[in-house]
Amino acid sequence: MTVWDDLVGQDRVAETLTAAARDADARVTAEASGTPPPEATKMTHAWLFTGPPGSGRSTAARAFAAALQCTSPDRALGGVPGCGFCDGCHTSLIGTHADVEVIRTDLLSIGVKETREQVRRAQLSPAVGRWQVIVLEDADRLTEGAGNVLLKAVEEPAPRTVWLLCAPSLEDVLPTIRSRCRHLTLRTPPVDAVADVLMRRDGIEPEAAAAAARATQGHIGRARRLATDERARARRATVLKVPLRVEDIGGCLRAAQELIDAAGEDSKEVAEGVDVKETEDMKAALGAAPGGRMPRGTAGVMKELADRQKRRSTRTQRDSLDLALTDLTGFYRDVLAIQFGSRIGLANEDVRDALDRIARASTPEATLRRIEAIGACRQALDRNVAPLLAVEAMTVSLRAG
Repeated sequence: MTVWDDLVGQDRVAETLTAAARDADARVTAEASGTPPPEATKMTHAWLFTGPPGSGRSTAARAFAAALQCTSPDRALGGVPGCGFCDGCHTSLIGTHADVEVIRTDLLSIGVKETREQVRRAQLSPAVGRWQVIVLEDADRLTEGAGNVLLKAVEEPAPRTVWLLCAPSLEDVLPTIRSRCRHLTLRTPPVDAVADVLMRRDGIEPEAAAAAARATQGHIGRARRLATDERARARRATVLKVPLRVEDIGGCLRAAQELIDAAGEDSKEVAEGVDVKETEDMKAALGAAPGGRMPRGTAGVMKELADRQKRRSTRTQRDSLDLALTDLTGFYRDVLAIQFGSRIGLANEDVRDALDRIARASTPEATLRRIEAIGACRQALDRNVAPLLAVEAMTVSLRAG
């Protein structure tokens, strides 16, 4: 087992990062011994990982962070950094290494305040490890102000600090930031590779693993959830029934409401699992009296927590809606493949009867217009159009074709 084992279908990326980690190790070793570091190096202070959802951007970044902190004695004998079992690798991967900070957000954006905190941290020397590593999993969610704060840190990094930024595409990151990063592009993993990791790491039965990997078209996180969560499978089944339910305006409106309700249920599940514990922990930290009475001066802190939870609920609902729209796009992509007689594997083979029915009842042109309608709905949601209004407009367009 190495730190690269969970980086599925990304051999080229793993090779690049391994070479950089080896040069980084040589630099640290040279500095410790008082000798000049090698002039030629594949290591740099800022990296940008891009790729489609499910490609493993954050997995690659965390694996690289672990390899940079690797303390395996085998390195001195020419071994590859990133053994996976030493203290540096292990603590980096599980999130307890003092010099590896992983930043992710469950909100709609990352603001100036949070970014300044990380920039201050980036100026520190490593406490126990070889590098100070900051992994920013949602670089695409930086506000413009936060991006400008980060730019200064990326332009003038501390000697032993490394920034690892993750985003869906180059266009999601400020040009001034991406121009100062080394760029690595990840691809969607092969379906067979995703199925293999589900069986090997999660103990999923082969048939279920293959079905989940095929249905999500190589998205590792979604495949794992689909294979292990009955509610996720039920929600997907609801989404895939939408094309058969938009035969009249009433059906369109009902289908839209069901999609919104399903997204709301996702948000509610997150709230039930996280919000209550967060609130109770905060009350305890602030010294709440028995019976729940709060000390004076704490109302502002509790309101700030409630506002954060509300913003997280909004993002969860949007993410759930986006997932539903992704599944719906996949359905019509399969319809298009059938209409053109393509031999590619279908993502939604489990609803083949519905695919055939829609394919026979429409034309490829109509299918393309429906896919465009789904894309327009996603764009409307990005522009903060009311979710129900955007989804209703989409389902009516699906009916019209």
